[in-house]
Amino acid sequence: MKISNPFPALHLREWDDTKHTIHLLLQIVGKIRLALFPKKNHWWHVPFYLSVRGLTTGPIPYQHGLLEMHFDFIDHTFHMDTSLGDRTSIPLGGHSVAEFYERVFAELNALHIDVKIIPKPFDIPTVDVTHFAECHDFDAYNKQHIETMWQILVTLDGVFQEFRGHFSGKSTPVHLFWHHFDLALTRFSGKPAPAREGISQIEREAYSHEVISFGFWFGDQNLTEPAFYAYGFPVPEGAKQETLLPKPAFWDENGTATLKYHDINESDDPRRAILDFLESSYKGVARHMDWDTDAFKLEDES
Repeated sequence: MKISNPFPALHLREWDDTKHTIHLLLQIVGKIRLALFPKKNHWWHVPFYLSVRGLTTGPIPYQHGLLEMHFDFIDHTFHMDTSLGDRTSIPLGGHSVAEFYERVFAELNALHIDVKIIPKPFDIPTVDVTHFAECHDFDAYNKQHIETMWQILVTLDGVFQEFRGHFSGKSTPVHLFWHHFDLALTRFSGKPAPAREGISQIEREAYSHEVISFGFWFGDQNLTEPAFYAYGFPVPEGAKQETLLPKPAFWDENGTATLKYHDINESDDPRRAILDFLESSYKGVARHMDWDTDAFKLEDES
């Protein structure tokens, strides 16, 4: 793969079918990690991480060994490796989500790894099936679109890692959640968040403490193009009056700061534009959440 543009265009309408397929594959493997990995706070035990070739679960403890599952977007192959030296590989593309699901669990069985998941797509409104084994119609896999997606994630992971290094408080790793298929990073003030009635177990664990979250997602039926986002929880009053950078960034009606991906490509320095958005949204939200941003600031010693 040759990099001609670190910020390539990727319009949702052009790869929506492929996006649905890879999202469902990520959910299958993500649910396996969720079932096997010891629980961590704020669901840190469930996402994927960027690797030099794709997306990885990282090492997962199992019995007296380790299992790692890896989507290789250079060779377009899914691998499962164990610390005993076993490796099994499944080509990406050329089969349906249902066939991938059956193959993954057959290979896990061959590796003597017993795992049970809820085999249903999670919170994807446009996928109306009750079992991964029913996803026969989801089989699109355009390698060029996958490689473009991968290049975007590689570039943005580096930008997010740089932004993460400016904060001295508790922070998540930069990771990709298979729930909404977004690359995300969250900062914490250390203060518990007020309890809310009627929220799900997922929300209760994710928002047990005050947070300011940042991320990037490829678009969905609500915002049909890739975009960056930032928001605080609890949602602070007055943050929407704060100025965001760069100029095309805006606050939505729910108090989420948003910057459309295509707008950064009109900038002379897209990387700087993203960092400006992350920093301006952080300061705007933090000011109204009464965070001591000076105390959390980590100076660059390079």
